Amino acid sequence: MHMSDQREIAAPVSEVWAALLSADTLLACVPGAKEVMGNAEDGFDATVVQKVGPVKATFKGHVSLSDLVEHQSLTLSGEGKGGAAGFAKGGADVKLSETEGGTLLEYEVDAKVGGKLAQLGSRLIDGFAKKMADQFFANLQETLEGPAEPEDDDTEADAPEEKKGWVKRLTGG
Repeated sequence: MHMSDQREIAAPVSEVWAALLSADTLLACVPGAKEVMGNAEDGFDATVVQKVGPVKATFKGHVSLSDLVEHQSLTLSGEGKGGAAGFAKGGADVKLSETEGGTLLEYEVDAKVGGKLAQLGSRLIDGFAKKMADQFFANLQETLEGPAEPEDDDTEADAPEEKKGWVKRLTGG
């Protein structure tokens, strides 16, 4: 499975770079992560709990970083074993570039699964992998930018909400 996407993050390249190399940030950003330990030089050991379709598994794995070009690009490679559920392995090429609003983060992901997970079908697995990658980078963006501000909508805030059941709506009462 192969996919690519990009995100505009309202933070300087140096902050995005540091976040990608931090175990604490990875713990906060990887969906289902229960533990992430290690460092950029030696790699990270992680425990992640995920449910893919009917299969729920705890994956223990290792992620290593390579091809580091400071503040520009890196490659993440990892493999996780989920016991009877099977395994997942893959990598992501990440590129950072400065923009007026902060940092453009581009990524290309390749992933493979085996075991019971592979039996679920490629459409389910591909959708799950895309969701996981999107969620990771959305979490990274929120970690760096802070939570999104709710939009102001004065009409709802000021007006008391009037609820009517379907019978009253029909009868006008």
